[in-house]
Amino acid sequence: MQGVEVGIEEVLMCRERRVDIQNEMLKKYNMPLISFTMNIPGPIKTNQKIKKAFDIGKKLILEKLKENNIEVLEIKELDENTGNELFISVDSTAEKIKNITIAIEESSQLGRLFDIDVIDINFEKLSRKSFRKCLICEEQAQECGRSRKHSIEELQEKVEEILKNGLLQNLNLNSKVKDK
Repeated sequence: MQGVEVGIEEVLMCRERRVDIQNEMLKKYNMPLISFTMNIPGPIKTNQKIKKAFDIGKKLILEKLKENNIEVLEIKELDENTGNELFISVDSTAEKIKNITIAIEESSQLGRLFDIDVIDINFEKLSRKSFRKCLICEEQAQECGRSRKHSIEELQEKVEEILKNGLLQNLNLNSKVKDK
């Protein structure tokens, strides 16, 4: 996989910054927050294809919020070597937002790579009812990750395949819309 490699220290600093931004926006609006990143295993967290997939995810989130008449209070976006990040404060219930984000993750081929967290006004991350499946096998993703069941190379190959197919699918959908 092509891209800039990042170390564990950079990733940990990024997580701290993410929590700071989340807490700041939650305090500012006292409304639920969407925190969107890409689930990319290994030392390379972004490149041109991953950024395109991230932009598709961002577009899907904003479209679904609009379709559901959910007011967006603020948007913050970061574009770092540690990955792309999007924070959206919304005027709605956290449960409604979580249902929308799960539908996005499950309806798109790229959704396997989307990590869309919803944090409620009590600073609690809402969990999905069912576990996420591993990118490679049908087992629980967290278990495979913890046990290091699959190699980084194996995971990166699968990510590349998902990106290729998902970006192609999105390109085909966009060209069909333009043809109408």
